[in-house]
Amino acid sequence: MSIPPVFPQYRGQKIPFSINCRGRLLSLTSPVVMGILNLSPESFYDGGRISNRDALLKRAEQLLQGGADILDIGGASSKPGAEFIEAEIELERTATAVRHVRAEFPDTFISVDTWRSGIAEAAVREGADIINDISGGELDPYIVDIAISNNTPYVLMHMRGTPKTMQDQPAYSDVTREVIGSIQSRVAAYRQRGLTDIIVDPGFGFGKSLSDNYRLLADLGRMGQIGCPLLVGVSRKSMINKVLGTSPENALNGTTALNTIALLNGASILRVHDAAEARQCIALVGELRKSKTKDAAIG
Repeated sequence: MSIPPVFPQYRGQKIPFSINCRGRLLSLTSPVVMGILNLSPESFYDGGRISNRDALLKRAEQLLQGGADILDIGGASSKPGAEFIEAEIELERTATAVRHVRAEFPDTFISVDTWRSGIAEAAVREGADIINDISGGELDPYIVDIAISNNTPYVLMHMRGTPKTMQDQPAYSDVTREVIGSIQSRVAAYRQRGLTDIIVDPGFGFGKSLSDNYRLLADLGRMGQIGCPLLVGVSRKSMINKVLGTSPENALNGTTALNTIALLNGASILRVHDAAEARQCIALVGELRKSKTKDAAIG
């Protein structure tokens, strides 16, 4: 079995071994885990489980004890078919949660999962370190300005349409080429405006068919031409359940399998519901790479 080199996606470019989170460095020398904190009752897997401060902090602690490096806090569902909720509702959920998590876990890295610039700005004021935008700046271009003005790393995800419309018969002539081209053009534009720390996410399940998702996963290494750290979020998604006949509740094994493939193809960040299992994937793939490095040195 041929094991890809560490960070094959960068292909000779300077590897961003860390990202600057408002003055604190988050190392990406080894892949890291982003644990999901869903506050929306409509979320596809854990909707409604976090209904108060105690539940929020208990779940945050579970993720951190499992090995999460980042806690990703979101106040609105983005599952296929989801309607946009009122900004005031999302703001209250998100800003309050960021405030509570920052107070209880002052040293952890916090990401805010939103496409709205106002909510991103409020979350950053409450202590968020990273902005995670499912629309990549398409739905609210001002969100990029918030990232720039606050020296905040920005996750640029690819999505066609909105959560409500994105799965209405998505079609590509070459999904990998088109996703890379779309992300690449926005990365160049945002860098021109002064955004330095950009993380890219191909957007599995966001405006892609089942075959599109697996084509992107197989071609993940090609995203290296963009020259940014790569975030992969496949945790418990329908691309697993449609193949295995599982549901989100029993899709952990499938998630682990796809996370392993993602790591072998250069993922720097795994966005997951299950931090401990993702951390185990990272450890095992890391050991595999060390063995390959030793073989190369002996040879």
